Amino acid sequence: MSEKLPLSGVKVLDLTRVLSGPYAAMTLADMGADVVKIERPGRGDDTRGFGPPFAEGVATYFLAVNRGKRSVTLDLKDAADRETCRALALKADVLLENFRPGVLDRLGLGWDALREANPRLVYCAISGFGRDRPGPGYDLMIQGMSGIPHLTGDGAVPFKCGTSIADLVTGMNAVQGVLAALYRRERMGAGALVDVSMIDGQRALLSYHASAWLNAGVEPGPRGNAHPSIHPYQAYQAADGWLNLAVANDKLFEALCGLLGTTWHREDRFATNADRVSSRAALDAELVPLMASKTVGEWCAALAGAGIPHGRMSTVPEALDGAAVVQHEHPNGGAPVRSLAGGVRIDGEVPVSPLRTPRLGEHKDEVLAGWLD
Repeated sequence: MSEKLPLSGVKVLDLTRVLSGPYAAMTLADMGADVVKIERPGRGDDTRGFGPPFAEGVATYFLAVNRGKRSVTLDLKDAADRETCRALALKADVLLENFRPGVLDRLGLGWDALREANPRLVYCAISGFGRDRPGPGYDLMIQGMSGIPHLTGDGAVPFKCGTSIADLVTGMNAVQGVLAALYRRERMGAGALVDVSMIDGQRALLSYHASAWLNAGVEPGPRGNAHPSIHPYQAYQAADGWLNLAVANDKLFEALCGLLGTTWHREDRFATNADRVSSRAALDAELVPLMASKTVGEWCAALAGAGIPHGRMSTVPEALDGAAVVQHEHPNGGAPVRSLAGGVRIDGEVPVSPLRTPRLGEHKDEVLAGWLD
């Protein structure tokens, strides 16, 4: 690992599977940590079988969140393998796990058992509802319980987010918690228990929607592609597709009026953002037919020239054009694996682990010799 990476020298024992934990572990690996992924013999992480699609026999789902790790197979139901896992945990700086609360405690691998022998350990437990609220937690159910699907769509039915936002946000929260705990350890010497709840993370995303209810008694409803407190700040249909218009203040609205050749900004009903929110339907009655008169490309060129924030509604292939895509060897020797880099740059560079996605158990001897020598 490059010593320039901020987590170089940090040992991470990854007992997670599926998405939230593996995503967090991959992020730590990209930052330079030595991540050892513990998998079940014969089967490995569930996502090794999540497909199609597959790339050269490996699920693309698994490839998406497991670069940068070394794989060790251990059966935690086996006493000898449990002891090996415990020995690795005593050498680790960080342990990540997303078992149901209580499972690892019964196996002697919980926080209380490990912190006595490894007081500097940062133990990150990911669960659906927190360590004190047992129960399974899956992305779909957590999204539904968060209230977010009732804000999504046009109100006919609640809609979940098209990507696994509950899992991915949980992974991000886990990384934040681990990094904060490691920083505190540098100052105070002791490790910490980082308890990451999927439902709490999703509720936190309600942000100003939650504040509207908690502080003003206003119940947020389905937003479609519009914003409850800013207008025009939504998607509009052009002649050949859709684009988003983000007119977030009065100055930008005046610029939009100049571009469109109107004097709406001088009318009392549209003069301020609050006026425009109150007169949303009247403004859209004027704006919608105008937006439909040109193509997305024509609007993007005109809006860019006027300095008005905007963006096309891209398909996934369109969105990936120009994205930070990194490339690693395929674990089975096939065509190179391409995946997305993270969203953080350090000194102008996006940190990415040089290690490819591992084959199941391929690093067991190497890791045991290196960590337990």
